[in-house]
Amino acid sequence: MLPIFLKTLPFFGLIALGYGAGRTRFFPEEATAWLTKFVFFFALSAMLFRFSANLSLGDVLDWNFIQAYLAGSLVVYTLVTVVAMVRRLPTAEGAVEAQCAVIGNTGFLGVPMLTLLLGKAAIGPVMLVLAVDLMVFSSLIVIIINGSRDGRIAPGVLLTVGRGLLANPMIVSIVAGFAWAALKLPIPAPMEEFLTLLGSAATPGALFAIGASLASKTAERLTVATWLAVCKLILHPLAVAVAALLIFNVERFSAGVMISAASLPVAGNVYMLAQHYRVAPHRASTAILVSTAASILTLPAIIALVGG
Repeated sequence: MLPIFLKTLPFFGLIALGYGAGRTRFFPEEATAWLTKFVFFFALSAMLFRFSANLSLGDVLDWNFIQAYLAGSLVVYTLVTVVAMVRRLPTAEGAVEAQCAVIGNTGFLGVPMLTLLLGKAAIGPVMLVLAVDLMVFSSLIVIIINGSRDGRIAPGVLLTVGRGLLANPMIVSIVAGFAWAALKLPIPAPMEEFLTLLGSAATPGALFAIGASLASKTAERLTVATWLAVCKLILHPLAVAVAALLIFNVERFSAGVMISAASLPVAGNVYMLAQHYRVAPHRASTAILVSTAASILTLPAIIALVGG
């Protein structure tokens, strides 16, 4: 575990640097918002486009992989939802807690870290995890929250979900990259250098932005946050491992990448959704704080375990 821990340390060091800059107000919330926007719309999109443009969708698309990840995630999602119901929480709050338990920081943390630690062969599986998170679970929470408020799932909600997917730069860049690859178009040298240069800013920019955004998060309900962190960092990768290795027989390396991605801390976009809908934003914020801090130890351990 020690070699993996030492390799992940620089990633968490950048997060800590961003946290310190945000905590001291040297890097205020406004700056964090703009940095996040740059990474999300430009740097990360360039990285994902370059990755997918150099892959074949036929080689990447693995339905057993998708079913295994969905099955494992849905088990944890359902468990957290049932626990929320037992606690008599409103449906919308239960949806936010369930989202915390299964949505990891795959885009900002998982893509750069797992690609570095597990090699270029990890790119395809990581992008499949990211696609499922964005297309299935990010849509599901919007449908559940709006449905619980309106008492029904209105066609307008589905239209909103569809627009959101079409406007998401990560989805757009992945689809555009695979389309480029399908057309067998070569990437001109200047374009390749441009994408590499811009995409290289994604890793340090994203990690610094994660840390700076954590500095503005408030902590409350530590008991609930700890429960959600345990679900995300331990139960989620465990459920995914059982589904991938024992039920759907996913290829060993791809299963390892999936399990590693499932062990990532809670994603920041869960807080953004909770804040947007005004549903338990402080709870989501605390879950992100606790899970990110704890993942300094749990993430290298799981990566070392599956890597071994």
